Amino acid sequence: MIMPTPQPAITVAAADYDRLCNLAERSAQTMPDVAGFLLEELDRATIATPQPDTIQMGARARFEDETGDVRDVRLVYPEDAEAARGHISVLTPVGAALLGLAVGQSISWRDRRGALRTLTVLSVSHEPGEEIAAPDEPRTIHL
Repeated sequence: MIMPTPQPAITVAAADYDRLCNLAERSAQTMPDVAGFLLEELDRATIATPQPDTIQMGARARFEDETGDVRDVRLVYPEDAEAARGHISVLTPVGAALLGLAVGQSISWRDRRGALRTLTVLSVSHEPGEEIAAPDEPRTIHL
């Protein structure tokens, strides 16, 4: 997939990395576009303990899209997705796009219809009791 602008650096928690890779690989037959995009994102991610302003699994994020609409969502695994509550799956185009972004970063991706979309992260918060572990040594893993 060719994107018109360079994609931002992203960070994925080591604790989520293997589960996300397995999820994308298992979904490749039924959802090849989204699974492929998620794998591309994981391939370019730095695997490390993320900063508190980085969107990880379970995080709440507020973002603005290219139309100026602002949305508040929580990034979850597919089994926890519930659109009415704003819980979006990482196995959706916007969910995969949000993974690993930090406040102020923007990303472009293609939605399920093939339209180019863009979003900018405005804020990130984590559920009470959800902790960001102490930083470890960043490493990049390529699939």
